[in-house]
Amino acid sequence: MKTTLFLIFSALFLAPFYAIAQKKDKLMLAASILADKRLDAVQENALKLLDGFSAGTSYEEVWIRDFNTFIKGSLKVQPKEKVKNTLLMFFKIQGEDGNIVDGVVEDTKAHGGYQYLYSDLLPGWAAHKNTVETDQESSLVQAVKKYIAVTNDKSILTEMVGGKTILERIEDAFQFIRKERWSNQYGLVTGATTIDWGDVQPETGWGVAINDKTKMAIDIYDNAMFVMAIRDFLAMKPKQYKTTENWAKIADDIKTNVRKHLWMTDAQKYKPHIYLNGTPFSSSFDEDQILYAGGSVCAILAGFNTSKEVAEINRQIVAAASKEKHATIGITVYPPYPVTEFPNMKAYSYQNAGDWTWFGGRMIGALISFGKIKEAYTELSPMIDRTIAHKGFYEWYDVQTGAPKGSGNFRGEAGVLYDAITLLKKWAAKEQSSSSDK
Repeated sequence: MKTTLFLIFSALFLAPFYAIAQKKDKLMLAASILADKRLDAVQENALKLLDGFSAGTSYEEVWIRDFNTFIKGSLKVQPKEKVKNTLLMFFKIQGEDGNIVDGVVEDTKAHGGYQYLYSDLLPGWAAHKNTVETDQESSLVQAVKKYIAVTNDKSILTEMVGGKTILERIEDAFQFIRKERWSNQYGLVTGATTIDWGDVQPETGWGVAINDKTKMAIDIYDNAMFVMAIRDFLAMKPKQYKTTENWAKIADDIKTNVRKHLWMTDAQKYKPHIYLNGTPFSSSFDEDQILYAGGSVCAILAGFNTSKEVAEINRQIVAAASKEKHATIGITVYPPYPVTEFPNMKAYSYQNAGDWTWFGGRMIGALISFGKIKEAYTELSPMIDRTIAHKGFYEWYDVQTGAPKGSGNFRGEAGVLYDAITLLKKWAAKEQSSSSDK
């Protein structure tokens, strides 16, 4: 009894001192962030790059999954009408079934291996869709929400395209997912088997298109992206607009079903896949041992996890990165798939345990949203240093050699770093301001 009273008294007595120490630590952290010239330099260079819309030097197309991640930066340096018109292009070439394409490109530059699509509503342009993905529709809706958040221009929602408003076309895109990429058994979004958020399936051949070898599956990334898109749609639609579905309930049900079917409580991580028509992997391969970093980040952003779970997910990602000399929290998955299981992509290459700031940078915002500022700043730092060291933004990095790989001038990396730094600076400035007010 005496011990209990002593502990209670000590806690009450020391609480003010702990609070003072924590406040001091926050102020020191805020000062460090605001004084970090690296952050200013990377943001400045990012804005210089965001004068265009194609994904990078290796790509002629404007990809919606990329554009979604650098649109805020684009709006800092480009006229809003130009950004708006780029978004509208994806609605102008929307499929009759509501699907949204991956990329649009001037028809004179449509020389890739894709089956190109055309529309009378978008003359002079061609488009293509990587059908193994289920994130194009969600990415476009998220991008529209970001456009409105920055510009406050809600007129885009009532813009008429082919006899339909953008609001109606957004619901058409959602209905495509519900009809063509949906499992009634699990109540979750489906897609082809890929690595985490990737766009290549295991079997050799043209890996970005569903074919007779494709194994359909459920993963965390597609479901998190869809829930974020639904919530963005509900947040930006006019109050008087009557939706075709109870999208709020659908989003809530997805979260429930994600927790039921994909979240592995004992391991405190997400299951890579639930297979619907057989697995592409051998019976001896334990895929559940692989950590899906990118999809986990999106799950946090979608609000699927508690603060305690976020801390554990982050710990696992940091631990995975520490096992490779040049890795950051941008490492896609860990460990990588062996080539015997994933012939279309060797280990430590591209999406198979390559390091992508494009997703690692999103973790910074996720951590900040849970008040984990110190972790956010610490984990951002090596990504910042890497960008400065290589004098530019690259698609991905080799975790074994540290070499930049893929496309140069990769706008996705520039965009997420710009946004992450903006969020850090915003927190730091608010912290200092609240202190000075007192």
